[in-house]
Amino acid sequence: MSVRYLNCGDTAFSVEFGSTIAPDINARVMGLHARIAAERAAGRLPGVVETIPSMRALMVCYDPLATTRAALQPEIEALVTGGLEAAAPSRTLAIPCCYDDPEFAPDLPEVAERTGMTLEAVIARHTASDFHVYVLGFMPGLAYVVGLAPELELPRRSQPRVRVPRSSVGIAMNMTTIYPFDSPGGWHVLGRTPLWMFDQRREQPVLLAPGDRLQFRRIERSEYDAIAAQVEAGMLDWSTLEVKA
Repeated sequence: MSVRYLNCGDTAFSVEFGSTIAPDINARVMGLHARIAAERAAGRLPGVVETIPSMRALMVCYDPLATTRAALQPEIEALVTGGLEAAAPSRTLAIPCCYDDPEFAPDLPEVAERTGMTLEAVIARHTASDFHVYVLGFMPGLAYVVGLAPELELPRRSQPRVRVPRSSVGIAMNMTTIYPFDSPGGWHVLGRTPLWMFDQRREQPVLLAPGDRLQFRRIERSEYDAIAAQVEAGMLDWSTLEVKA
């Protein structure tokens, strides 16, 4: 697999592992992300400020007063050519989702019709999908989560909505996402979680991170309301979402 190194202004460059969105390519991105973090923790790679993973590339940001691309790139190339182990998922999170309220799942009947499945089968495929967070983007807290069951893959809606409510769970192509704010959107909305993807009251406002694995857990409206009340009051124990090995 060829690797390209591309300029990103005068304080960063990108390490590009491919031109498609694929698990093996993203695994190499996250592997280099983890390797550079380990090198920095050991006191090596002086001048590196941070690394930012995307679907198929890693941006390496550096302090131009401490290093240069000419000095830094060979060190990064050595890490790449030396082999990158797949980074282990940082966490596995169980995301509660209510699929049963028509207000929460306006596109569920259409998705069922277009895929030739029953409503229950669509929900079952979504909750059984093996999801991985590849990257964050578009707005704070919005994660592009890959791994949707192939039977559910559909293009985006031909007519996007002007407003999709916060915490709506949508699908498009081979991905799912959770809207962190009320916003326009063109994904097919299957349900809603009572969780907030972005909450400035938390020490870490953004809930999801690249490398996380997700499982969606089906809940009834009564449980949705109970969890939503805890989230609104700032009383939810977020550690309960983590699935322990």
